[in-house]
Amino acid sequence: MARKEQAAAAASANPGRLKQIALTYKMTRRADSKVGLVVAGVGIVTFGVFLAIGFLIGYPIYLGILGFLLAFLAMAIAFGRRAERAAFGQMEGQPGAAAAVLENIGRGWTTTPAVAMNRSQDVVHRAVGKAGIVLVAEGNPNRLKSLLAAEKKKMARIVVDVPVHDITVGNDEGQVPLKKVRTTMLKLPRVLSGAQVTTTNDRLRAMGDLMSNMPLPKGPMPKGMRMPRGGKMR
Repeated sequence: MARKEQAAAAASANPGRLKQIALTYKMTRRADSKVGLVVAGVGIVTFGVFLAIGFLIGYPIYLGILGFLLAFLAMAIAFGRRAERAAFGQMEGQPGAAAAVLENIGRGWTTTPAVAMNRSQDVVHRAVGKAGIVLVAEGNPNRLKSLLAAEKKKMARIVVDVPVHDITVGNDEGQVPLKKVRTTMLKLPRVLSGAQVTTTNDRLRAMGDLMSNMPLPKGPMPKGMRMPRGGKMR
C-alpha cells in the first residue's frame, strides 16, 4: 500500500516538474529567442562526438549510449545557464533585484532586505555569513555613498570585530553586475565561525531594520502618503 502511494506521488510530481520546465523555457525564450537552437545544438554535437569516437575505437554502441546520456546532461547545463542569464537580464534595473539574488545565494547566509532606503528608492540590503557582513546597494552611486556610510557607522557601534564589505550593483566601473553579485560574495574569505555568525545576526536583529523601526499608523494607510527624509512615517 505504501509503495503504491509513493508511486502515485512520484507520478503526480512529474507533470509538475515538466510544467515548470516548460514555463521556464517559455520565459527564457522571450528574452533569448535562440535558446532552443543552442540547447539542441549542444546535445547533437555532444552525441555526435561520442558516437564518432565509438566508431573509431570499435565500440559505437557503448559510446553511443554514453554520448546520449551526456548529451542530455550537457543540454540541461546549457539550458540552465541560458535561463539564468535571461532571468538576470529581466531583473536588471528593476527595484529589489539585488534582494532577489541575495535570497537565493545559498545556505550559510542570512539576508535582510532594505535595511536602509531614501526617498529616491536607493536601497541597501544586508547579508551576514562566514565572510562577515556584506552590504549590497542598488541605485544611484552618488546617493548610495551616504546610505552606506550611515549604515556602516550604525553597525560599528554594535559589531566592532566583524568585517564589513560593500557591493554596489551596476555595470559602471567599480560596480558589480547583478549576475556576478552571488559569485563575488562567495569568493570573499571566510573569517567567522558558525557561532560568530549567529552572534552577529543576533546583535543586528536587536538593532532592527528599516521596516521594523518604521512606526506605522493604525488602520489603513492614507492615500498619497510619502516617505519623508530619514525613513520615518508621519
